[in-house]
Amino acid sequence: MLTLILFLIIGSALVYISKFNFLPVTLNLGFHIFSNVPLFYVIAGSLLVGLVLSYLIHLVRILSTSLTLRNKNKEIKIDKDEILELTRRVHSLELENEKLKHLTGNEPEDSNAL
Repeated sequence: MLTLILFLIIGSALVYISKFNFLPVTLNLGFHIFSNVPLFYVIAGSLLVGLVLSYLIHLVRILSTSLTLRNKNKEIKIDKDEILELTRRVHSLELENEKLKHLTGNEPEDSNAL
């Protein structure tokens, strides 16, 4: 519904602009020269070209951001795997330490312990 309202507003603005800007002008595009082009067409064409260029720039920015996020997600996954592996290693060393304490029966005493 909001899109329809926006299209109606934009269409009304374009009709208003076209009503008062129908003077013929000469359009020079580098090597091509177009004569007797209504000013409204130049205005509408400029608006469309600007919208297309801004959309392309936005699209490039979105692709760049998605690639950056994909790389960061890969790094996070690698780091999580490394943390998991280190946690497993610490757990196995703690188990080994407890086994060695019970095998020898000599637990080191801490003189500062309660």
